[in-house]
Parts: sequence; C-alpha cells; structure tokens
Amino acid sequence: QLQLVESGGGLVQPGGSLRLSCRASDGRILDSYAISWFRQAPGKEREGVSCINRSGSLIVYADSVKGRFTISRDDFRQAVYLQMNSLNPEDTAVYYCATDWCGDLDAVAYRRMHDWGPGVPVTVSS
Repeated sequence: QLQLVESGGGLVQPGGSLRLSCRASDGRILDSYAISWFRQAPGKEREGVSCINRSGSLIVYADSVKGRFTISRDDFRQAVYLQMNSLNPEDTAVYYCATDWCGDLDAVAYRRMHDWGPGVPVTVSS
C-alpha cells in the first residue's frame, strides 16, 4: 500500500499563496500514479479540487479553483504540487492528496481513490 504525505499548508492572509506538496512517505516515485487533491472544510463534504493523470496529459480543476490553482507533477523530485494563488477564506480546509484516478471531480469522486495522505490544514484568514 502506498502511503502519501502532504506538506506546505499553514495560515495565509486572503489574497496570498501556498504550495502544497504530495509525496510517498517511502520515497517512491509517483510517476505511475494519477494523483488527485481533495479538501474538506469543517462540517462539509470532501470535495475534489484538482487531479492529474500519470502522463500529465489530463488535468482537471474544480470550478471553484479554476484560474487560481495549478497542479503539476515533478517525477524527478517525486512529488505532485498544488500551487494555490489568490486564496480566500472559502479555501480554508484540510487538503488531501490521493491515488489513483483522475476524471470528473463529482460528489463521489473521493470514492474512486485508493490511497490517501493524512491531510494538511490550510487556513485563510486575516
């Protein structure tokens, strides 16, 4: 089983930026996995944010983050990144990365995932 770990979260002011990273805890290269980012705010369902397939030829964003978030993969550095710009308080949530599917980020997309990281908190507040 693949164990993932997220990093890069924290507290940021509205309008600020953060870059999240997703890596395998054992240093495994992630190039053979599709990677998705999800988030869950307090009292809300887990929602898909973005995903990238194995080759990087398919990238999907939720409407709420289009134009502000960018997903990328760096297989040399064994990581998948989520660059988050123009953050607002509605982006406050715990962010998770997961394998091994990328497609329509509908309400049940999280059920298609295989492995999950423990999550990293992101708080957008002044």
